[in-house]
Amino acid sequence: MSSHDDEHGGAAERTFTAPPPARGRVFAQSWWGRAWLRALEDAALDGAAVKAGRRLARAGGVGAVTVRPGRVTAVVRDPGGAAHRADVLVPQLSEEEWGRLLDVTVEQAGHLAALLDGELPPHLIEDAAVGGVELLPGLGDLEPECDCGTWDHCGHTAALCHQVARLLDEDPFLLLLLRGREKDVFLADLHLRSTAPRTTASASETAGVDAAGAWAAGDILPPLPELPGLPQAPGTPSPLTTVTAPAPGIDPAALEHLAGRTAVEAYRLLAETLRSAPAALRSDLWDGTGRTAAKDAVRLACGTPSDATAERLAQESGRGRAGLATAVRAWRAGGAAALALLDEEWQVEGLALARARAALEAAWEADERPPLHRSGNRWTDPGEGVQLRLGQDGRWWPYRDEAGSWVPAGGPDRDPATALAAARLTTDPGAAEDL
Repeated sequence: MSSHDDEHGGAAERTFTAPPPARGRVFAQSWWGRAWLRALEDAALDGAAVKAGRRLARAGGVGAVTVRPGRVTAVVRDPGGAAHRADVLVPQLSEEEWGRLLDVTVEQAGHLAALLDGELPPHLIEDAAVGGVELLPGLGDLEPECDCGTWDHCGHTAALCHQVARLLDEDPFLLLLLRGREKDVFLADLHLRSTAPRTTASASETAGVDAAGAWAAGDILPPLPELPGLPQAPGTPSPLTTVTAPAPGIDPAALEHLAGRTAVEAYRLLAETLRSAPAALRSDLWDGTGRTAAKDAVRLACGTPSDATAERLAQESGRGRAGLATAVRAWRAGGAAALALLDEEWQVEGLALARARAALEAAWEADERPPLHRSGNRWTDPGEGVQLRLGQDGRWWPYRDEAGSWVPAGGPDRDPATALAAARLTTDPGAAEDL
């Protein structure tokens, strides 16, 4: 449904074209729209009139709806085609009440932020009510007028109220207009109220920009430019070399490495966001395993840390230099999930074991099947020094024996034969032996 703005007696009004019939759907999705309908149900003495109005509105009997301060109007047609002008009057707020509402909104930046996002925060309504300002209509606030002659709510005014609930779903600022204040005027008043100097400012208050004022100003600023695309590679932080010696306990090389890894992680997150993939399909390097300092030390060790930084990370991880190098290879293969698979052995039982055996049976012909010996979730071919590890998600991870230790040999695969072939390849040149 669309609208246009007009002037009516010096006050703004908005007229919304007749919306399509609402067959098969509820009239109010938002909590404020439902509160409007509750006010109608509380005010109407005849529940049958409310039901008749709902049927009229659902069938498309309500014409264009005009909203102005204190009044909403529409022409409503009966099923037989007779047209009636229906009005619903709403009390307007006084200047004093508007002042209190502005004060309440300015006090909480979240109130204004929600309003600018097209929402009506429940806490704003509650805080305003505590201050004696009722923004939503209450019992007796929806006064009906209809040329059909009914003195109470009739089917025509009830139908109009149902359409207003649909409009409020789309634009809660219509409540402000009904109460006597246009959206732009209200936001401008908020901006003035939030940026006005305080006469009783405390000496301990720090300088800054009021959050509510910043939000209000943002509503009238031009739109932001288009977001840039994904860069070719992560950014490179500037060197932290200084003429003077760093303060005690500050390691510039470690900070440079930390900044570099942060840039890499930011690049990954940006790439995932621009990819616009469903959240369930996006990779999560932590994979719900929970962050710890020891795990994060492995993540930070990826890249080329200095010897001193690598030593600190090895100590923090509790693995030593050789163990950290192996853990880094696991992290590169699949984040925290791969790290957990490196460290932990779990028992495959029941349906999971049956599926694993079926996958292994189907992966090779009988005369080509390697002699794999199982221990927990690990299937090992001792003759070739290769191993498959089954993840909790049913994927197979390749491992191989290097100098008596099992090390990751690549990323996971649903096909165990493909994963085992990766384990037979030569050592990954990108591994972190330099740690």
